[in-house]
Amino acid sequence: MYSITVSHHFMIAHSLAGEVFGPAQRLHGATYVVEAELRREALDDDGIICDIGRALDLLKTVLGQFEYRNLDDFDEFSGRNTTTEFLAGEIHRRLAQQIRDGALGSQPFAGLKVVLRENPVAWAAYDAALE
Repeated sequence: MYSITVSHHFMIAHSLAGEVFGPAQRLHGATYVVEAELRREALDDDGIICDIGRALDLLKTVLGQFEYRNLDDFDEFSGRNTTTEFLAGEIHRRLAQQIRDGALGSQPFAGLKVVLRENPVAWAAYDAALE
């Protein structure tokens, strides 16, 4: 399996409901580093998985939907804790939809893994096939 990974960062604000989150129950900021790994069984005719610049641009576009925003204000997240795990899945969902819509060409991808790093020693990921 071949893969490429592109990375970018974004900053958000949010609060988390529940005693398990301690002081993170209060509104606070976070700067995340995101890695998006795209996988294919075979390289295309140009010998690549996809144009790495296009992949990075797509990641930046998706992350731009959250950049400098308070996630507590997103109607679609109402009643949800926007944890690192949840955000990894949400970014995956949005990237996957764009890929299915042809943002990176028509060749099929085998999978996409999104890693969301909270800090250098803690992160979460969401990994799934793309069909």
